[in-house]
Amino acid sequence: MTVQRVLAVDDEEYNLEIIEEILDDQGFELKMVDSGPACLAVVGEFKPDIILLDVSMPDMNGYDVCRQLKANPETEDIVVMFVSARGTVEERMEGYAVGAEDYIVKPFSHDELKSKLMKLKGYLDEQEDLQKQVDDATSTAFNAMANSSEMGEIVNFVERIGQIWEPQELGKELLSCLNRFGLQSNAELRLDDGVQHFSLSGGCSPIVVELFDMLKTRGRLHEFSQRLLVNYEKVSLLILNMPEKEPEKHGRIRDHVCFLVSVTEQQLTAIMTKQALQKRQAQLGEAVSRIEAQFRELISAVNQTRSDNEKVFRALQEELEERIPTMGLDDDQEAFIYQKVDDTIQRSVAREESVENLQAAFSRIEQDLAKLLN
Repeated sequence: MTVQRVLAVDDEEYNLEIIEEILDDQGFELKMVDSGPACLAVVGEFKPDIILLDVSMPDMNGYDVCRQLKANPETEDIVVMFVSARGTVEERMEGYAVGAEDYIVKPFSHDELKSKLMKLKGYLDEQEDLQKQVDDATSTAFNAMANSSEMGEIVNFVERIGQIWEPQELGKELLSCLNRFGLQSNAELRLDDGVQHFSLSGGCSPIVVELFDMLKTRGRLHEFSQRLLVNYEKVSLLILNMPEKEPEKHGRIRDHVCFLVSVTEQQLTAIMTKQALQKRQAQLGEAVSRIEAQFRELISAVNQTRSDNEKVFRALQEELEERIPTMGLDDDQEAFIYQKVDDTIQRSVAREESVENLQAAFSRIEQDLAKLLN
């Protein structure tokens, strides 16, 4: 989807001038108004793709404007990014609760606003590309709900994720299960090599990503309006449409959601542990291969040394047998020389036995390494 029209709403003319300056060379068709009522008056005719909406304005603040935009079927799909001088968690949660897709804090730089708009463009692209799949998935989910009890669905989910060994598939399965309960949700999985976000409608909006990041260390449960945020160490889940007008169902669904996130966390931990073990096993295999190669080189060198020694002793023995009779030695002298040569040869044989013991020890070490690797 090409973002062409941007509507900027701010009661301060200076702020509108800044936005106009930043977006001047970006190819947007920009329209600017100075109040909430003016925004509502022109939005139907101008049909903006994105609205940059100031929060603090007289008569009608940005939250009230956004509520009316999202309550109108003709304008509910327009992306709203709040512009505010304050950016606390409470204000961002309020912005998200009324339906905004992003939030930027004044003063902001040229690059920051451009970057935010590019992210929203990507979000709109994903929404449009996957709308048909979302409609099909929603239809399938409601059919599944008609044929399965809540507890049966949970049991099926636990059985299914026991066969999943990829984080991407685990995140999709969690949202699919919740969708079969009629729940719209976003999820964040925190892995060793980064963070992954999941939504049945494509990527999570920037404001959802910020909420995950800001609240992931602030307690297990957060409830605001129809939203429920559940945090575990590696998994966070945001439910968008909790049944707040049905207290009994609300409590039951909240318990189901917490359990589903808990078992998802356990399976994700198992996946990450398995991946770490596979990586370490591969490293160990490489180390064993290097050690075995070094053993083979050492044994080869020892065998070569032994072979060389045998040749030297054999040559010495032949030479002595040939020359001693011609040297005019008496019997005792000849016997002495032959005894010394024989002693030396015997010591060499003893060294060969040590080499054989060394080879046997190396062989046992190789067997032990093979068992360890397996």
